[in-house]
Amino acid sequence: MNRKAEFVDRKSLWLVRELGLPAIVKTCVSCRTTRHHPTGKVRVNANGKILDVWLLIGCERCGRTSKIPVHERVHVQTLDHDRLVMFETNDPAVVRELAMDAALAGRAGHRLDWTGTWALETDMPFYEIEKDLEPLDVIVRFELPAPIRVGKLLMAGLCLSRSAVRNAVDSGRIRLPTAVDARVRADFAFVIGG
Repeated sequence: MNRKAEFVDRKSLWLVRELGLPAIVKTCVSCRTTRHHPTGKVRVNANGKILDVWLLIGCERCGRTSKIPVHERVHVQTLDHDRLVMFETNDPAVVRELAMDAALAGRAGHRLDWTGTWALETDMPFYEIEKDLEPLDVIVRFELPAPIRVGKLLMAGLCLSRSAVRNAVDSGRIRLPTAVDARVRADFAFVIGG
């Protein structure tokens, strides 16, 4: 078998699976707890040709419904018609998108808690980082944009300690496109060995 054919076979896919949507961290006006979850509804309020659009969230403790402003006082013609229909019909895809929107969270003054929202699945073949000389390309794909430290992904995917991961990166046994302490939220690839 030639070297190129061997290299093609030496790939692994890691998938960051979605377990749930992030909690919305915002103080409840009723019970003062801070964790909320989307109710699955979007509220659209029209005053003539001016619209307000809110994502509705529920308090984890008391159930009180609150609103997160998505669009405030916008003219109906500034919104894409299909998008407006998605808002009006509580389309699950638009609720999911709004619940994970970091820019919306920043504008609305809350943050997202991604704890418990993801799990890593790998098709990792048996590979000894210290002994295997053939390079292994690892492709990491995300089902949701959870910001995860690269080191945490490597620890989970390779079943290594934090110090073993750092040593492998520092020695060049793992080659990353970003720092080991960086947070990633989109697909990337790295190489082990070689």
